[in-house]
Amino acid sequence: MTNKIVKLFTQTLLLVCIVTVSSCNKNSKKVAVADEVATIFPSDVLPFMDEWKILCGDGKSINDLVGVAHKDFFYVANDGDSNWVVYKTPNSGITSRTSSNTRTELGQKKHWIPETGGKLTGTLKVQHVSNSGDARVAASYSVVVGQIHSDEGHENEPIKIFYKKFPGHIKGSVFWNYEINTAGDNSKRWDYSTPVWGYDMSVVGTSPETYPEEPKDGIALGEEFSYEINVYKGIMYLTFKSKGHDTVKFTKNLLKSDFSTKEDIPEQIKTLYAAIGRDGVERDSAYAGEIQYFKQGAYNQTNGKSPEDNIVWSTGSETYNGDIAKQYANGCYAEVWFKEATVGEGTMPVLE
Repeated sequence: MTNKIVKLFTQTLLLVCIVTVSSCNKNSKKVAVADEVATIFPSDVLPFMDEWKILCGDGKSINDLVGVAHKDFFYVANDGDSNWVVYKTPNSGITSRTSSNTRTELGQKKHWIPETGGKLTGTLKVQHVSNSGDARVAASYSVVVGQIHSDEGHENEPIKIFYKKFPGHIKGSVFWNYEINTAGDNSKRWDYSTPVWGYDMSVVGTSPETYPEEPKDGIALGEEFSYEINVYKGIMYLTFKSKGHDTVKFTKNLLKSDFSTKEDIPEQIKTLYAAIGRDGVERDSAYAGEIQYFKQGAYNQTNGKSPEDNIVWSTGSETYNGDIAKQYANGCYAEVWFKEATVGEGTMPVLE
């Protein structure tokens, strides 16, 4: 009798162990599947990622962006209401061949010319711009959130859309710059800046830490706005929208220059660029026939160079010798979130 009881007890214990192990294995598989499902990539939020490649602020280049993220630079965040694609980049890091500024920025794979055109849209909010810089330098405290870039000739930029906010201000400015496609020597190039909300680029401080008055109609960090760049048959049509602000539109001919003579140089340029002697003129045909592509993300404009070298573009920003973790911890970075964005062919504008 005793042997039978012992045998029955042993069989029961063995059965319990088998069930427990089986249950644990099943639970492990469920956890693994749940974790996998919970992972959201930028391409899940913005499905157009197959149209782009990216360069990140640590120098990492990624050509296939479907199902891909890059920790601390290119990833997804949720603000409680929506998922957003985050583009984050330090003041000082590894940069591209044509720039001293760091970027975590998409580059369009497809190229086009103004005559055939293209369209880029984005709905975004800027979460942070560098809190260090030099107020006299026009590019300080700013980030470019969208642009058109040439891929031949001088490789200049028909448009760059900026967000800029001075330290201590609640509201910043949104403006766009047109860079002339210089006739001859490109060292004389300049950008003409046009305000959307707040100031244009030429509004600067009188000393490194003296700031202009805060713009009354500006955009705050974390405030949502959208833009559309529509190039159709050589004409660039721009639309900017934000809740609580006037919708603003612009038109710019990319096939015929507005700046082909010395007399055409705006007063803004004569004042802003006087210290560095940039007073070039544009070729009469502007960007006609020149290969272009879109860029979108966070192109940090506070690069940490000495302002004495270039009072318009270079700053004396603290960069911690390129230590990215220290820059992030001390506010020396730019961070831009996009909720929606599209890229495609240019379309006939609806003129009002």
